[in-house]
Amino acid sequence: MPTRDVLLDTAPLVATFNARDQWHAQAVAHWPDLMDRCLTTEGVVAESSHFVLHATGNAHAPLDLLLSAGVPIVALDTAGHRRAATLMAQYRNLPMDYADATLVVLAEALGISDVFTTDRRGFTAYRGSRGRPFRILPDK
Repeated sequence: MPTRDVLLDTAPLVATFNARDQWHAQAVAHWPDLMDRCLTTEGVVAESSHFVLHATGNAHAPLDLLLSAGVPIVALDTAGHRRAATLMAQYRNLPMDYADATLVVLAEALGISDVFTTDRRGFTAYRGSRGRPFRILPDK
């Protein structure tokens, strides 16, 4: 079984389903290489479903893809939600949204520093486990 060591953010998931998205080609090209390494959160699934609904009318597509690919979808416990709220306040000037906060909480809990995202502004500023910066995938 592959190691789950890459956090999956909203934007690559949304771009996969929206051919008009500026990141579509890049997301589709990298998804097969990263799929077996990814894990994500319920917050990312909810946000992705919302954006895909508005782009394509198919809100269930992100969840279907994650389930068929076997990508773990992690739910936060109460302490995780409290930590997410603290992070959102800490990074309010960016601002940090809930989905990003859940990924940072997961990174802290599991010691993960790689993230599949297009959000370079946010994930360059955020810090994960032990204050380490995130490595953004794909590398440009």
